[in-house]
Amino acid sequence: MTERASILVVDDDPHLREVVGFALGQAGFHVEQASNGRAGLEQVRRSVPALIVLDIMMPEMDGLEMCREVRRSHEVPIVFLSSRDDEVDRILGLELGGDDYLTKPFSPRELVARVKAVLRRARASSSPAAPASASSPQVLRRGPLRLDLDLWRAYWDEHEVVLTVTEFHLLAALLRAPGKAFTRDELMTRVYEDVVVSDRTIDSHVRHIRQKFAAAGGEVIQTVHGLGYRLAIP
Repeated sequence: MTERASILVVDDDPHLREVVGFALGQAGFHVEQASNGRAGLEQVRRSVPALIVLDIMMPEMDGLEMCREVRRSHEVPIVFLSSRDDEVDRILGLELGGDDYLTKPFSPRELVARVKAVLRRARASSSPAAPASASSPQVLRRGPLRLDLDLWRAYWDEHEVVLTVTEFHLLAALLRAPGKAFTRDELMTRVYEDVVVSDRTIDSHVRHIRQKFAAAGGEVIQTVHGLGYRLAIP
């Protein structure tokens, strides 16, 4: 029997934890719960889940601080929840390493769909790669930029740049079509498949990728005004 993926739900609202836990359980996941960031962090230290559903506003330790602590040692995917449709919260959450963001109230079905989409990307990143061939290269290169699809690592020259699963997929989409200007909708389709996200979510991921590569001395994404983004390397 296939082991069920474990999802950690961290939220101070017991009713929401119950609703989310039931929906994820019905979808076939094993669900663990924590009522605040500190308790959630302790659970991660004991056993790293496949994905964390993480509320932002909580006592003891909020979701943003928990994310910072988790990202010191783990790349487990994180889906943020917030009771406020606040752009600052969204940008902070995504730039700290979140893979997706949902505003309360939300449909449990939408949350399950987003969790499944993020996990598909995470599993693709950790699955053994097929043998390299001319039609399916395992390393994507453009100038000093290199994405190793076998090891799921990104480099600028010889400096490794640590990306989240979503950031890696977004950059790989641009690198597979150098010179092409992608609309945000096209990038959403490439990165999020059947899940609809806002333009600001894509913009936040792009901003975070730029910051990470700038720290390594690189510039990888160019804005195409009125349209979207393209790879910045000619």
